[in-house]
Amino acid sequence: MKTNPIRERVAQLAAQLMHEHGIQDFSLAKRKAARQLGIVEAHHLPGNIEIENALKDYQALFHKDTHPAIIQQLRETAIKTMEMLADFNPYLTGSVLNGTANEHSDIQIELFTDNEKDVELYLLNQGIQFKQGQRQITHQGNHRQIPCFVLNAQTCDIYVTIQAPSRIRNAPRNNASEPLKRASLSQMLALVNSDELI
Repeated sequence: MKTNPIRERVAQLAAQLMHEHGIQDFSLAKRKAARQLGIVEAHHLPGNIEIENALKDYQALFHKDTHPAIIQQLRETAIKTMEMLADFNPYLTGSVLNGTANEHSDIQIELFTDNEKDVELYLLNQGIQFKQGQRQITHQGNHRQIPCFVLNAQTCDIYVTIQAPSRIRNAPRNNASEPLKRASLSQMLALVNSDELI
C-alpha cells in the first residue's frame, strides 16, 4: 500500500499534540494538526488507528524511560476500581487499555448493568465521592448520551459509564471497521502481569 507522507505528518503531529497537551479526542488532535500544517484536503487526514500508532511510536521514541511506569500506575488504579465495581460487570477501554495514556489521561470504565441507581447507591454506601452526568458516545453513526459517574483518583479522573447488558457484544467503533477495544477485569489482570502495553 502506497504511503501518503502528508497524511503521516498529520498523524505524527496529532500524536505529539495528544501526548504533550493532554488532548484525548482524536478528531480534535487531527483538526489541530491539519490546521497547523495548513492541510485542508480531507484525503490527507489520518484515521484514528493511524494516529494511535503514531502516538505509540512517539511515546516509544521520546518517553520510553517514563511511559511504561505511567501506564502501569494507571492500569493498577483501573484494576482497583474494577475490583470495587466487580458486581456491575466492568470493562476498561480507552487510552489506558491501548497503552497510549499519559499523565494527562483519564481512566474509562464501562459498566454493563440495567440499574444505574444501584451503582449510585453502591458508591454512596462506600463513601466514594463522585459527580454524576452524561457522556456522549457515537454508535453506528448516531450520537447518544449515556449515564456517567466521575470518580476522582489521586492521579486522574475515572469516568464510569453505564451501558445496558445487551450492549456488551455491540461495541462502538473506533473507525469504520474496527470495534473499540474493551478488557474485562480478568483480562486486565493477565495484561498487567504480562507487562505488555498492547
